[in-house]
Amino acid sequence: MSGPSMSTTPKTPVRRPGLFRTAWRFGRTRIGVALTGLVVLVAVVGPFVAPYTPTEFVAKPFESGVDDVLFGGDNRGRDVLTRFLWGGWTLLLLAGSAAGIGVAAGTVIGIIAGYRRGWVDDVLMRVSEVLLAFPQLIAALLVMSIIGPKVWLIVTVIAVSHMPRVARVIREATRKVIEQDYVKAAEAIGLPRWRIMAVEILPNVTSPLLVELGLRLTYSIGVVAVLGFLGMGMQPPTADWGLMINENRQGMAVQPWAVALPVTAIAILTVGANLITDGLSRAAIGIDRGVEK
Repeated sequence: MSGPSMSTTPKTPVRRPGLFRTAWRFGRTRIGVALTGLVVLVAVVGPFVAPYTPTEFVAKPFESGVDDVLFGGDNRGRDVLTRFLWGGWTLLLLAGSAAGIGVAAGTVIGIIAGYRRGWVDDVLMRVSEVLLAFPQLIAALLVMSIIGPKVWLIVTVIAVSHMPRVARVIREATRKVIEQDYVKAAEAIGLPRWRIMAVEILPNVTSPLLVELGLRLTYSIGVVAVLGFLGMGMQPPTADWGLMINENRQGMAVQPWAVALPVTAIAILTVGANLITDGLSRAAIGIDRGVEK
């Protein structure tokens, strides 16, 4: 007599939500996206809806209450609103380029150092430590004062200053990944090292990579704005938010809008980027621990 048949139903594997989906569950992430998206929209669409050209004189210096000039004139009598609408894209372009290049280069260095180890790791990390010894802003100001303010130089200096910081984070993440079975299996079948780093390691360090990208973008926004304010960024007559603050700070008592508008936009952009980064960071921790938040 046969006993009762036992039927087993295979368990369906539980799929963890992706990093972006998990981050989106945090209210701070949604607020950050809204704030950042608002500033980006102004910077991208602004030049197409500006009432005047950025170098057109429409009022007396620091004059307000002029017909068809909503926020008055700046230090030279140009339309403040027009200068503001034109000035955002340069900040976003420089900050985004510097952050992207710095993170990309730092990721390559970090993966190579973490995977190859040995003397390669020692050399790359010692060079990174030398670069880390120079504060970002001071290094940028030093280079700008020697060579002069140039767009490509601004991007390069900020990107180089980001590179060692990203490399250290990605190196540590890589050293955890290379202990996994799928990496050892790829080595066992003789895959080239570059393929292992690109296919097996890189996709598995995306969580700390995205967090670092958010942090570096935030820092880049601040450094680019400060360089513009100190006269080491974009040069007149270019419309730039940092430059607007520098040019109009002496007339704040009679014409505050020329400073208030770019300061507010930079603050909103920085807060928004910080909130997004914080949401990604919390999501990465939750995924690594298998915790849904």
